[in-house]
Amino acid sequence: MAVFSTLRSKDLSDRFVKFSKAYSAHRPAVQRSLNVIFVAWVLGSTYRSLSGSGRSSGSSPSNKKKGKGKAGEPGKPARVAVDAVFYQRLSAILRIVIPGIRSKEALLLFMHSSLLIFRTAISLYVAALDGKIVASLVRAQPLQFFWNILRWLLVAIPATWTNSWLSYVQNKLAIAYRTRLTQEVMKQYLGEEAEGADGKIYYKLSNLDDRIKNPDQMITHDIQRFSTHLAAIYSNLAKPILDVILYNYQLSQNVGAEGLMFMTVLVNATAVLLRYLTPPFGMYTALSAQLSGSLRHTHSRLAEFSEEIAFLGGEDTEKMLVEREYATVIKHENKVLSRRWWFGCIEEGVIKWLWGSFGLVLCAVPVFFKIPGVSSVDLGGRTEGFVTNRRLLLSSSDAFGRVMYSYKDLSELAGYTARVSLLLDTMKDVRAGKFEKALVSSASTEENAEILQGRGQVIESEDIQFENVPIVTPNGDILVRSLSFHVRPGQHLLIVGPNGCGKSSLFRILGGLWPVYGGVVRKPVASQFILIPQRPYLSLGTLRDQVIYPHSKKDMEARGITDDNLLKILSAVQMDNVVEREGGWDSAREWREALSGGDQQKIAWARLFYHQPKYAVLDEATSLVPTDIEGLMMEYATKLGITLLTVSHRPSLWKYHALILHYDGQGGYVFTKLDAEKRLALQEEKQTLEAKLLEVPKMKARLAELKVLAEERR
Repeated sequence: MAVFSTLRSKDLSDRFVKFSKAYSAHRPAVQRSLNVIFVAWVLGSTYRSLSGSGRSSGSSPSNKKKGKGKAGEPGKPARVAVDAVFYQRLSAILRIVIPGIRSKEALLLFMHSSLLIFRTAISLYVAALDGKIVASLVRAQPLQFFWNILRWLLVAIPATWTNSWLSYVQNKLAIAYRTRLTQEVMKQYLGEEAEGADGKIYYKLSNLDDRIKNPDQMITHDIQRFSTHLAAIYSNLAKPILDVILYNYQLSQNVGAEGLMFMTVLVNATAVLLRYLTPPFGMYTALSAQLSGSLRHTHSRLAEFSEEIAFLGGEDTEKMLVEREYATVIKHENKVLSRRWWFGCIEEGVIKWLWGSFGLVLCAVPVFFKIPGVSSVDLGGRTEGFVTNRRLLLSSSDAFGRVMYSYKDLSELAGYTARVSLLLDTMKDVRAGKFEKALVSSASTEENAEILQGRGQVIESEDIQFENVPIVTPNGDILVRSLSFHVRPGQHLLIVGPNGCGKSSLFRILGGLWPVYGGVVRKPVASQFILIPQRPYLSLGTLRDQVIYPHSKKDMEARGITDDNLLKILSAVQMDNVVEREGGWDSAREWREALSGGDQQKIAWARLFYHQPKYAVLDEATSLVPTDIEGLMMEYATKLGITLLTVSHRPSLWKYHALILHYDGQGGYVFTKLDAEKRLALQEEKQTLEAKLLEVPKMKARLAELKVLAEERR
């Protein structure tokens, strides 16, 4: 039995020796195969990790596409994740920020990639140099030691130069991305012409659609954050992946690819656990941006309506609203901070300490074990190999850790990508006439729903003619079911009626701001209309800019108009003294504060006389102007051939209009010729009768007193 056991052990020993010899002979081919497998695994696992496979986004595909929440309501944040939807959105935006391989952005990206490769090459050289420096110390070779130190100092020059250039090029990339994206967004947002629409996206986005409440925050902050993250994510992904491949390839040459593959299996197993525990940072980022935008919107409303709030004493209420929005932001940020804290503890424990222990064991392999095909070295050689391998391992571990960390960065990029994509998609829908607006309850009735689903026809014409056109607000409230009237050039139209009956809605349809839900609208192009509201818009700029807005001085001079011509226009509104009073045409002020309400209305009339459109829409445009000046302005407009569409309750304006459109506030209206004298006579008679009716109670009371006195005297 003992003899049999000895023979068996000898046979196993012989087989092991034969296997070792055969393995040593074929080890180079095995090493190459393992290295190829490793590279394929790194690229494949990175792709699978970053593609978000197996990770649910938490919402249905339709909700992802629409950018809605689970319930599908506008305004609710969608579940944001690194998934196919994210890459689809990112691909669309990349086509904007990198328009071609010859673009400036592509050149910067190529330069950035070259610098990343060069920095990795320097890191490999420094890792080997580290080992040489320590080996020269162990071997007590002072000349070799100082020579290696000199090489260390020399390599610092290209290393520092490369690092500085990398930071510079990355920031330039972020600026280039932001510029491209901002230009594209502003072209759509403030572009005059758009496919299938009359433009005015900035108006329709805020007034006809509920998906975006704060476009200013998205255009300024979200695009900036997206561009910064996009520029950084390339460095955070490409450089670590390249480092993992090159460092581990060099490490496999030193310690063997077998140990490297074994460590890779262990690292991959822990990485899967780490990925499973990663919170949804992309959704947190998108929600944080949305909440910050809501807080900013609340502050902007406070600034916009500060006068009314001050008069009403609404400080406490506004303070409560702002504090409520701020508390929501802080609650969310504290939640995210808590998640980041515990995830950071787990992440560092796994990546730094657990993976570090794996690496130390791997570095010790050449010291404790004889590697086939590798000759023995002295103490200095072993020390050099250990230091070099340790440096390569630390760099590789750091690179792999950055790949893991990059998923968090990619999740944040997904959040900003969702925000930017929402802005672009919403503007695209608005250009196509597709709006998402919360509707009033009456819009759900069968009759009203049929009107809301219809679309009318808009035909360019010199006249203004409505044929069976419903007047519908953006929230689906039908003010007039079928409006018909006809106004020819020169026929001034007076529009009267109670508040909320559809007077301003009519103007918004004429200006191309609101869609037409039925019938036929014949009108000139929107550029042939000018609106003068009760509180006109005064832009930033000089006094001249207020009169010629939106023209520039160059546009004015191209039309052959001089400052003297503008002065004559101001004299027509009795404001020619304002030029000298305010310090000349080039003086700049905050004109909403520098001019009184009446002067602001006069400036708006002067702007009307400068542009001389075919039609002017006057919405209580003379409410703060004396009646004598009001008459001068109306007569001057008629002289210039401007047809006036006026909303006003002033009887003094009736005599300047030939037609009247009278809403009753119940969905009905009357359109007829206006006989100003007859209407004024009726108005005076009405006021006389109302005054007499007010005296009736007093007369009855006096009659009762007289009866009492008469009875007493009897």
